[in-house]
Amino acid sequence: MSGTCGLLVSVRSADEVASALAGGADIIDVKEPAKGPLAPAEAEVVASVIDEVDGAVPVSAALGEWSPNAITEAHWHLELPLQYVKWGLAGYSPTPGWGEDLLDTRRELPIGMEMVAVAYADWERAKSVSPAEVAKFAKRFRFKAFLLDTWGKDGKTLLDFMTPKEVAELVDGLKRVYTTVAIGGSLRPEHVKQLKGVNPDYFAVRSSACAAGKRDGVIDSTRVRKWKDVLAGVKV
Repeated sequence: MSGTCGLLVSVRSADEVASALAGGADIIDVKEPAKGPLAPAEAEVVASVIDEVDGAVPVSAALGEWSPNAITEAHWHLELPLQYVKWGLAGYSPTPGWGEDLLDTRRELPIGMEMVAVAYADWERAKSVSPAEVAKFAKRFRFKAFLLDTWGKDGKTLLDFMTPKEVAELVDGLKRVYTTVAIGGSLRPEHVKQLKGVNPDYFAVRSSACAAGKRDGVIDSTRVRKWKDVLAGVKV
């Protein structure tokens, strides 16, 4: 594990930003955890988070599961100064030539806003595209950012669907082409030991950074700091 690995913390409102930053978050992500793995928060909420962060770290936003109306539905979000936006691919069938519509969406983003390629480790139950295929797509079309996550938020983690070796191979392949990689999937600090050979740029967390480890709780700066200590190789 590289000591330079950063931490992405997902918040649901501006009220959680101070705790996330106090704990050492390197990226603030905005979503509404009560509505799905990558459900969007209201544009007004995202705007207030950006104001609260005030340029301290980059801000990303989840915009739901991709659909042909993705750009229209995210119209107000795309007016905001976000560094990264992401759509999941639940319900997206990898038919021959898949991905052209995703590239069309990427082309419509404002200058300076990056579209994150998202793969679900539990892709079969998400009726999605396999992580290996999404990674191949991301490399081919030079996506600058990639997220490996889980779709189901039911207590299972990334490691219930992929081995550490599979995760490491995926991450390394993407980093070789200079793609920034984040891994999530309900991981907790104690999973870091199992992921010893995995070197993402960021771990992406929500549940384990919340009070009582509950996804619908509030961000706890002590829990965020514990993550930072573990990633820095400090024994906690």
